[in-house]
Amino acid sequence: MPKLKTWKGVKERFKVTATGKVVGHKSGRRHLLSGKRSKLMRSLRRPRTLVPVDAKALRRLMPYA
Repeated sequence: MPKLKTWKGVKERFKVTATGKVVGHKSGRRHLLSGKRSKLMRSLRRPRTLVPVDAKALRRLMPYA
């Protein structure tokens, strides 16, 4: 069986925690920030844990993480 290649874009955007959860940042933090409310901006600061369905798909793209 050949080695599997890691998808580099996924490796740069997400990380796997010690418990196996996949963590990444929320979108919507790049531009047009002045029109967004403060509560939304505070919530966009923190990284989020992906739902298990998405996490499973991303773990396939990072086979050795």
